Amino acid sequence: MCGEQPVIFIVDDDASAREGIEDLLQSIGLRVMSFGSSQEFLDSKRPDAPGCIILDVRLPNISGLEFQKLLTEAGIEIPVVFVTGHGDIPMSVTAMKSGAVEFLTKPFREQAMLDAINVGIERDRQRRRALKLVAELRQRFESLTPRERDVFALVITGRPNKPLAAELGLSEMTIKVHRSQITKKMKASSIVELVRIADRLGLSTNKI
Repeated sequence: MCGEQPVIFIVDDDASAREGIEDLLQSIGLRVMSFGSSQEFLDSKRPDAPGCIILDVRLPNISGLEFQKLLTEAGIEIPVVFVTGHGDIPMSVTAMKSGAVEFLTKPFREQAMLDAINVGIERDRQRRRALKLVAELRQRFESLTPRERDVFALVITGRPNKPLAAELGLSEMTIKVHRSQITKKMKASSIVELVRIADRLGLSTNKI
């Protein structure tokens, strides 16, 4: 993926707070983009890179918690670290249940912020790797011929060649050839791996 250097997005309407976090993160070489409102963030062109959002709970027009929900609905899955000067336990519980990495109350320890950011970046890297893998698997699957897809759908049920051949009106030798081509194109070493690939792609015998 392009732009693999991590980027941290700070969304806080308090300019001094933004600058303080910016200085901290830039001091250790992190790339930072700052926004004074949720709308500024949404309107921005964000780099294709692993990242993390430092989000103030209290924002103008929309709360941080509402913005977190909006991000999810918009398919923006960048991990969120909440910061607030007025947090409470119910608020932090809501944030964490919604997938936040951490909920930090000002004044927070610098190391606590850095630790949370590291967790967020790693979480986003893992998410991006998973998406890339699924895209590659999907591309391999689409390289199969229609007949190979038919065979694939039956092979992942674990049934032997003879009943598969009978069901598709083919010879056992033809089924063997198709299985060989399928495993080669899907870059799978076994039927078990083919089953795992089908599961990753959300495929079942009635979807293929």
